[in-house]
Amino acid sequence: MQSNNKQHKVVVLGDGAVGKTALTVQLCSNHFLETYNPTIEDSFRTQAVIDKKPCSLEILDTAGQQEFTMLRDQWIREGEGFLLVYCIAARSSFEHVEMIRNEIAKVRDITKTPILLVGNKCDKKTEREVSQFEGHRARQAIGMPVH
Repeated sequence: MQSNNKQHKVVVLGDGAVGKTALTVQLCSNHFLETYNPTIEDSFRTQAVIDKKPCSLEILDTAGQQEFTMLRDQWIREGEGFLLVYCIAARSSFEHVEMIRNEIAKVRDITKTPILLVGNKCDKKTEREVSQFEGHRARQAIGMPVH
């Protein structure tokens, strides 16, 4: 039986090892991954409610390693919404999310494209390199919510 739910494609972007896959798996299956396996590209599906209407989300978990940046333009063209993920214990990952957001702006009208900034690995408080204030300031500067 085919669903009448509207389908949306969300792309998860960020540096390698910031927790994109763990975040995606947690969101889609409520399961926490304990081990790290670098991803090239993986797709997950889940159900959600957007604007009070049920829908299907295809969540594309992408590679963050430098050698796969050439695929980023394709992922951006395919996405309808984006999660930009950084690790609070890795300043360089935080600095790169603005660059990724600028890449999205070259391909998409960012005033009409949902983009969320996600500070991940919040359990690493003693290793924190990016303060909550910096996360909030960054999201204001680039015009997106932080979660």
